[in-house]
Amino acid sequence: MATETKLPVTKSTTTPAPAGEPWRPFQALKNEIDQIFDDFGNGFWNRPFQSLARLERDFSKSIAAPAVDVVEGDKAYEITAELPGLDEKNIDVKLINGGLTIKGEKREETEETKKDYYVSERRYGSFERYFTLPDGVNADKIEATFKNGVLKVVLPKTEEAQKPAKTINVKAA
Repeated sequence: MATETKLPVTKSTTTPAPAGEPWRPFQALKNEIDQIFDDFGNGFWNRPFQSLARLERDFSKSIAAPAVDVVEGDKAYEITAELPGLDEKNIDVKLINGGLTIKGEKREETEETKKDYYVSERRYGSFERYFTLPDGVNADKIEATFKNGVLKVVLPKTEEAQKPAKTINVKAA
């Protein structure tokens, strides 16, 4: 049975770096296929692994930002993200200038040595998601937990934000 681990939510006054363009796997694949066809006439068959290695390198530059669920409850907002293969030490949750940043990094290294060959692989990638906090979040009580590859961030509402909406009657003028 896995235990739930509390993650620290740190505060920072720096502005997060822009996330850049969204990850477009099909565009990257199309570009690589186009490059392979371009290489075909330029001696591709003399160096087939160079182009394939470049394809692997380009896809491993970053892992896709994880999909998240954001739910509003009566007393709190909850952000849930599935982060399989990551440990809590590789996840960073920060409160920055009215927003919440979730960062993660995954690194894997494998080596295999047999009598007639040696294989060494390294995979790595990182992601960053930024969420603008809605009004009425009690920033001092935000909690983040990580269990079984799932990150859960609870953003409690202030007392004022928990009050029910007041209906205002509209009168004819």
